[in-house]
Amino acid sequence: MERKQSRETICVQAGWQPKKGEPRVLPIYQSTTFKYDTSEQMGRMFDLEESGYFYTRLQNPTNDAVASKIAALEGGVGAMLTSSGQAASFYAIFNICSAGDHFVCTSAIYGGTFNLFAVTLEKLGIEVSFVDQDACDEKILAAFRPNTKALFGETIANPGLAVLDIEKMARIAHSQGVPLIVDNTFATPINCHPFEWGADIVIHSTTKYMDGHASTVGGAIVDSGNFDWDAHKDKFSGLTTPDESYHGLIYTQSFGKMAYITKATVQLMRDLGSIQSPNNAFIINLGLETLHLRMARHCENAQKVAEYLQKDERVAWIHYCGLKEDKYYELGQKYLPNGSCGVLTFGLKGGRDNSIRFMDNLQLAAIVTHVADARTSVLHPASHTHRQLSDEQLIAAGVAPDLIRFSVGIENADDIIADIEQALEKAY
Repeated sequence: MERKQSRETICVQAGWQPKKGEPRVLPIYQSTTFKYDTSEQMGRMFDLEESGYFYTRLQNPTNDAVASKIAALEGGVGAMLTSSGQAASFYAIFNICSAGDHFVCTSAIYGGTFNLFAVTLEKLGIEVSFVDQDACDEKILAAFRPNTKALFGETIANPGLAVLDIEKMARIAHSQGVPLIVDNTFATPINCHPFEWGADIVIHSTTKYMDGHASTVGGAIVDSGNFDWDAHKDKFSGLTTPDESYHGLIYTQSFGKMAYITKATVQLMRDLGSIQSPNNAFIINLGLETLHLRMARHCENAQKVAEYLQKDERVAWIHYCGLKEDKYYELGQKYLPNGSCGVLTFGLKGGRDNSIRFMDNLQLAAIVTHVADARTSVLHPASHTHRQLSDEQLIAAGVAPDLIRFSVGIENADDIIADIEQALEKAY
């Protein structure tokens, strides 16, 4: 039996396999189109009878190599790159939901995703019900309807850092004949493997740790190949009945375990076009090659910072699942035994005003909207990403008015802590 490679090796070696005389480094195929000798050759690809490259909106060698690496890291059968994490979230749902459908989502998710699901998808006739991910099975099950098509959650919620009980959510979703879709951005496939706990689809904002250097925006969808769409034919007719735009092709019959990700590529990407540029995919690949090294340092540094803040009397509260006192410590040990991520949240005594004073006095850590960067960064959601909400609305959204989102980078941990210390001194 062939030995299965570790994720560390996959980060470096997977995706691009050069042949004799080809470049060792993944090339950027910066071309919109690809040449063929006969019209028949091109026609067979348009009919999905043959695989190949003919237009970069559908497939590109650079993008495919990176998608293949991400699929291998997650243990999936295939993946598709998108122009952003938001596009990945949209495509993951829209691939199986249409007007008149419904899905269930945990409430502790990224604000941009919340707005996409609650506002924009509603305009397309797709409804969502938000649930407390920590609620018992019965309360979560009560949100399901006959037209429910999926259950969605984040491995580590942004910015509240709630840890998803993936095994529980998979059990609930499968009992209702729908897939579990998990956003694994913060944990990355280095620290969490959702497919091993029953998730069916995984998405990423590759903008975050996968790139790791705040240099490019991107997203990815990974298909486990494990969900049996044909067992629920009536629910998922888009995958199990003829697609007239491809001469009546049925995805589950033609592509088997690759049905979901193939439909997302040849139908949604064809029509909506949120593609990732080959140049951006090349940059993502450079980040992936060191992902396993950086995640270890992010988690090591974040643990030190969290322990420092926990002991400081000026800190009112802190959330980081690496702390034994944290609400999600046990779930973190189950799903994230080697570390979670470099992001932690905390609040200062004195509330919002002290939080802002503290942030304004940081020197090493930069105030930016980005997160999960090699450089330490910080954000006050109540003043920035969620500034349109009242304090009551903030609390309802799981974002305390004094919440500081601190993304610990890969600098020296002592330098990061020293910066926090001097800023705290000036804030008080």
